Amino acid sequence: MRYIEIKAPAKINIGLRVLEKRNDGYHNIYTLFYPIKDLYDTITFELSEKFEFNSNLKITDNEEENLIIKAKNLLEKFYNKRVNVKINLIKRIPIGAGLGGGSSDAAATLICLNELFNLGLSYEELIKISLELGSDIPFFLKALPAIGKGRGENLELITIDNPLPVLIVNPKIHISTKEAYESIIPEPDFVDYKQVLNNNLLNYELMKEKIVNDFEKIIFEWHPEIKEIKEDLYKSGAVYASMSGTGSTVFGFFEDYTKAQNAMNRFPREYFCWISNPLD
Repeated sequence: MRYIEIKAPAKINIGLRVLEKRNDGYHNIYTLFYPIKDLYDTITFELSEKFEFNSNLKITDNEEENLIIKAKNLLEKFYNKRVNVKINLIKRIPIGAGLGGGSSDAAATLICLNELFNLGLSYEELIKISLELGSDIPFFLKALPAIGKGRGENLELITIDNPLPVLIVNPKIHISTKEAYESIIPEPDFVDYKQVLNNNLLNYELMKEKIVNDFEKIIFEWHPEIKEIKEDLYKSGAVYASMSGTGSTVFGFFEDYTKAQNAMNRFPREYFCWISNPLD
């Protein structure tokens, strides 16, 4: 095998509680990861005589800022040998948006280089390596609905049969995850996400009552226009709306595609909008 192409999907957080700050500087969280499989970055990996990285966007090749290169370099360090590969990234997921694009790309890199170079790393070993890159990355190794605990790496896979389209709205505001976590005041309380599931279906009324994203209070103060997006989604008929991760993306579940489309048309053209339709 000389060539692999992979789709690295986005995610949303249905609720995000920050429970406590850990001794290692990270935070223990409680969240429900939900993959958005039809919004994805496409990455190709091809064996080469030297390392190359290309993208359709102006993305830095600085290791500290590019998680794809950081993942590649980490594998080189782990195996103490060069990984000569040509990587091409077609970026669709907005950057710094709370949709996990960078984390998903890093997970895809670990998965594909493990296969392309026959490294033989197990899922558990990939999780261990991925945690050196970021807390969301373990989720993307399988990208299935999961309750995330600890830093997000302790994953409990759950089944969610969601028949409703999800409208994703991003105002192209870059939120620093680091600054958001530095500003949060942890609270130990949380609601078990299984309480809002009935026969694998989400109960949206219970979600509105019980599920919160702790970062909304901070981010809405910093950027009131993000709060307005959530309010507009509800005005447009969303049965549940929330900010994803540390923002700036806000999403809403709608009863049908037409309602989601009508809601999307209310937002400025310069916003990034995407309707994920599970029935497609």
